[in-house]
Amino acid sequence: MDISNINVGDEMPAKKHTVGKYQPMVYAGASGDFNPIHIDPEFGKMVGLGGNILHGLCTMGFVTKTLVDFAGGDPASLKKLKVRFAKPVKPMETVEVTGKVIAKDGGTITLQVAATTNKGEIQVITNAEAVLG
Repeated sequence: MDISNINVGDEMPAKKHTVGKYQPMVYAGASGDFNPIHIDPEFGKMVGLGGNILHGLCTMGFVTKTLVDFAGGDPASLKKLKVRFAKPVKPMETVEVTGKVIAKDGGTITLQVAATTNKGEIQVITNAEAVLG
């Protein structure tokens, strides 16, 4: 990743990821996590979630994809990622990932990252930070 033209204060282009109706079931199959809160809408309602919810790690995957794309497509450029899962994401919602460069040191940049749904009104990932280089 060439960071020569990236400066502190620069914003990473926002990227939207639409969660498909069956995304939680697909992710359950890939991850082996078949917790009913993810795959059974009726169970999700019964436990107060209003339906089934997406796996937090799938939401983090959207953040990771956005960062790797920003870094030119090389997964090895993502050196560190930490996130806080703040709210659940539901099928058919759109997750928007944003980021801002907060530090530049040698061959790496550090970004403050967030993910929201409902047109930016609900923060689903907060206090996130990524190092690219």
